[in-house]
Amino acid sequence: MLGSTHGTLTTDFRARVEACGETPRTAVHSSAAPSADDAIPVDVSGRPLHADVPDLDRFFRPESVAVIGASDADGRPNTGITRQLIAWAERVGARIHPVHPTRATVFGLACHASVADLPEQVDLAVLLVSDPLPVIEELADTKVKFAVAFASGFAETGDAGAAAQERLAAAVERSGLRLLGPNTNLNAFEEFRDDLDGPAIALITQSGHQGRPVYTLQELGIRLSHWAPTGNEADLETSDFISYFAEQPEVGAIACYVEGLKDGRSFLLAADRAARNGVPVVAVKVGRTETGARMAASHTGKLTGADTVVDAAMRQFGVIRVDGLDELQDTAALLARARRPRADGVVVYSISGGTGAHFSDLATEAGLTLPTLSQAKQDELHQWIPPYLNVANPVDNGGHPVGDWRGRKIIDAILADPEVGVLICPITGPFPPMSDRLAQDLADAAERTDKLICVIWGSPVGTEDAYRTTLLGSSRVATFRTFGNCITAVRAYLGHHRFTTGYRSPFDDAPRTPSPSYRKAQALMRPGQQLSEHAAKQLLRAYGIRVPREQLVTSAAAAVRAAGLVGYPVVMKASGPQLGHKTELGLVKIGLTSASQIRDAYRELTDIARYENVPLDGILVCQMVERGVEMVVGVTQDDLFGPTVTVGLGGVLVEVLHDAAVRVPPFGEDQARAMLTELRGHALLEGVRGAPPADVDALVEVILRIQRMALEFGGQLSELDINPLMVLPRGQGAVALDALAICR
Repeated sequence: MLGSTHGTLTTDFRARVEACGETPRTAVHSSAAPSADDAIPVDVSGRPLHADVPDLDRFFRPESVAVIGASDADGRPNTGITRQLIAWAERVGARIHPVHPTRATVFGLACHASVADLPEQVDLAVLLVSDPLPVIEELADTKVKFAVAFASGFAETGDAGAAAQERLAAAVERSGLRLLGPNTNLNAFEEFRDDLDGPAIALITQSGHQGRPVYTLQELGIRLSHWAPTGNEADLETSDFISYFAEQPEVGAIACYVEGLKDGRSFLLAADRAARNGVPVVAVKVGRTETGARMAASHTGKLTGADTVVDAAMRQFGVIRVDGLDELQDTAALLARARRPRADGVVVYSISGGTGAHFSDLATEAGLTLPTLSQAKQDELHQWIPPYLNVANPVDNGGHPVGDWRGRKIIDAILADPEVGVLICPITGPFPPMSDRLAQDLADAAERTDKLICVIWGSPVGTEDAYRTTLLGSSRVATFRTFGNCITAVRAYLGHHRFTTGYRSPFDDAPRTPSPSYRKAQALMRPGQQLSEHAAKQLLRAYGIRVPREQLVTSAAAAVRAAGLVGYPVVMKASGPQLGHKTELGLVKIGLTSASQIRDAYRELTDIARYENVPLDGILVCQMVERGVEMVVGVTQDDLFGPTVTVGLGGVLVEVLHDAAVRVPPFGEDQARAMLTELRGHALLEGVRGAPPADVDALVEVILRIQRMALEFGGQLSELDINPLMVLPRGQGAVALDALAICR
């Protein structure tokens, strides 16, 4: 991880950033966001389009603090907490006022009998009481800005606790103050080192102990500026702190440990604000498995959400999801401190051909770009590296030069290549003096380049001087202990800057007024009912989505006439509001080419429906569309994020392969196309085994129209499923062959 030299933030850091041609961020809202005096705009369904950023300055640096339930009695839990709060208040320059009904003084400070007796309006009230609800109601009259409740026994304990938390949240809303907790801890009042410079990590955790590895980064020279332990999030939540931290000029990255999201929309708005400001958000989000989700719910009392949707939503808005706390600390440290990349190319430089080949395999498999160095560059490197060694990339030096200047020449020559943005040197174990000189040359080169240099120090000991002093003492070298963490962090680093370069918020283009399509389709909705296939297709047609030529008939004679109008061959299907999977019931007949087949099929379909006791509104006689790629496009309602759009391989493959991609509206054409590239079966759209390429543009258009429908109907549309959507050869469009819609 990146080390640090000592000093102050403002002068040194600003000078270094400006030397790279970049301007430091300042604590102002993005130009795309509304000012504090403006009303927050809403989309067509009334949901906000920008994050409401809370002013948390007085929480983290209050001028006055009340400690309610303060104690200095030996053996009392509140005594240790009171002592820590007094020390913290002294560090941040705050006046502290103990409150206790039976004490005249606490640790030599005048103690007040009640909240009403406080000598001044306080910025922050810390509640060391088992039931914070009565105190919140007392604080309502004091105009206090913030409160912290440590007490447990709320939503994390079950239904009764959840009800108590709802009462607490309601009291907080009435009071006008903002609450951290309940079920939180003292992490917000930790002592942070003030002798470290450079951009800092701001930390958010729902479980305090899980933030310890990131907090401990300070011992390796990485600056930490804030720690928000959100607890049960009865009021202030993870999203509030992401939005706030994204506006702070000293914050280089936000590291999060998330168990459950309180509100998916708020989270995406906060992530969007961070992306607008170019601030990376790195998150561990538990709940990938059923067991993990169950444990998370019991600890925080919140929904974890369907993990596939959470994962997709994070990627969609640039949140970097990692699995382990070690990845969290390494990735956040790199993203906070490294300068913007000048190129995406990664060069691996090692003293062993085996080490270079091993790392290169892993890096390439992870998606990093390892460009082959030009012949001219290879010839240059062979001035100092024996000609029998491979220097195309990875660069094998055969043993870093120790006795002269050649080592720096090699490193500088690699960094001078315009295709190279990152140099990675895996040192699998100490081998002095070679490893010592290599580490020093890398550290020296890092001070003179604007490109990223990463070192993996593989020794399990970690006490070597080259590691502890040379590498960790460098403010410019990113040092890792494992191949995997280095690859994860570098991939996130390059990906973050690609994502935020020219970033345009999807919320800026979200519809704010209903479309004519919505007004036409609204008349077709049936609250609380499933629509028949015919009615669902009319819904699609209202949004300009192509469906086959078809007619709904109620007699065999009408079916024959319809087939003549539609054109042979035809498909006949039963249509009714309670029909989902028609094929399994034998209620679909395909490839019908004559009037006699039509009459027989009509009789058979109605007989099956009568036997299965399935009510019908008629029989559909449909155009038969054969040649194309079967896809599925649909809308579902997620408990956290609301309507979500899914696309995947259709027909029976959707149930067999589960090959699908998800996005949370709003999103643009770029995300719609990205959904398709995420599919394992994406090659089918490009044309395989002689098949022509599919009309991907038409498929993207359908996805965007379905998204518009999801946004406009919001919660009114419980589920929509187009399966299959037949994507015809390029230039011929896409046709929704079947559809299911369920209204709320």
